[in-house]
Amino acid sequence: MSSLLEIPELVELDARRGLIRIPPELDVPLTWRVRQLIDCREFRRLARISQLGLVSLVYPAAHHTRFEHSLGVFRTGLLYLKRLARDRRFAELIEPCDAELFLVAALLHDLGHWPYCHPMEDLQLQSVPTHELFANSFLLEGEIADCLRDDWGINPRDVVSILSGKAESKKMRVLRSMLSGPIDIDKMDYLMRDSLHAGVPYGRNFDQPRLIGSLCLNQAGDGLAITDKGKTAAELMVFARYVMFSEVYWHHTVRAATAMLQRAFYLLHGQLDLDSLLRSDETEMIQQLQQIAGDGPASELLGGLFGAGRRIYKAVGQYSLFQEPEIYHRMARQPYPWLAACAEQFAHLASSQLSCIVAPHEVLFDSPPVEREVEFNIEVFFPKENRFRQLGEVSPVVKTLATEQFDDYVKRVRVFVHPRLAESLGADGKLQSLLLEAIERMD
Repeated sequence: MSSLLEIPELVELDARRGLIRIPPELDVPLTWRVRQLIDCREFRRLARISQLGLVSLVYPAAHHTRFEHSLGVFRTGLLYLKRLARDRRFAELIEPCDAELFLVAALLHDLGHWPYCHPMEDLQLQSVPTHELFANSFLLEGEIADCLRDDWGINPRDVVSILSGKAESKKMRVLRSMLSGPIDIDKMDYLMRDSLHAGVPYGRNFDQPRLIGSLCLNQAGDGLAITDKGKTAAELMVFARYVMFSEVYWHHTVRAATAMLQRAFYLLHGQLDLDSLLRSDETEMIQQLQQIAGDGPASELLGGLFGAGRRIYKAVGQYSLFQEPEIYHRMARQPYPWLAACAEQFAHLASSQLSCIVAPHEVLFDSPPVEREVEFNIEVFFPKENRFRQLGEVSPVVKTLATEQFDDYVKRVRVFVHPRLAESLGADGKLQSLLLEAIERMD
């Protein structure tokens, strides 16, 4: 038996001791050293940060937390190790201490997330760190760091290295691909979990056990691959991810709420104590933002999201790469300050057109962010041929949705306006002419 299977957490998983249950009816083994980590204040904070943030404004049951997700990713990591321990090349390369580092990284991979993290990161403001960089302040000092050294015998800097993608050795590249790659433990959990809590079937319509059972190393031996038995399950996972982005993560009302939060944060970020704000939980962050907003324009945006009554801006224009390529190309992946300035130009032009005051914060442009989603492709091993092929070569699904630009299919340029303006701006082609004139003024 591989010594990897003697890791305490894998032993407890099979022995069914010291378990905690998470949806959907999954048992996670909590050894004493796992408990030491998840009971730290920095980790417990994740129990007060929702996984999907503003998605719950559209899917009201989507209130699951990053704490739950982190436990799910950790459990999936155990299943990956259990399978790969039986792969000769993996077992020869990865020692128990490497596998334990992988498990710790799986558990702590979201430690640096703050509430509504991704919408704020997408603004790419110089004052706002990435959540990976922000995690270092929790990992390198304090309770978490002490636990890593004392209870796990792990150098916190090794956790930082694997989470930041600075894994240089062959074995670290393998572990990194298990954490962040085409078929990684993060995607494997969040697709299923987000789908479950949102109440939609899309993210659960792939055969997770079959996919895990097909895991192996790629031809170079420095990353994950699958055998041909997992090909159909991988195709279904690609499609599940595509539909989850289309119907949940980039649902038009979710994006309207996201645009409102982004504009409020953009208006306020120069006045905020960002270190304090990013260390807060969801309730604390909302309170801090509302306090700083006072009676200014950001207050109206925040009130529509977090006030006693919901008031979400309305979509009056939507432009895809294929239906309106000119507008899409001129607005997609523009820096956020450009989008905000262009929206102000639009508001000024609309004020003249409608003969009423349109405030700059009443017009919001939502655009695919600069950073693209990672393309999904992976090697498939065909034992009868003793040959590896790229999944995109043997799958029309993957060739369409993964090897081409995934973002261009699911992320659109949208114009959102205050509800009082929706009817007047959405009629008689006024919107597009005003939009093109606003863009021309930015050139």
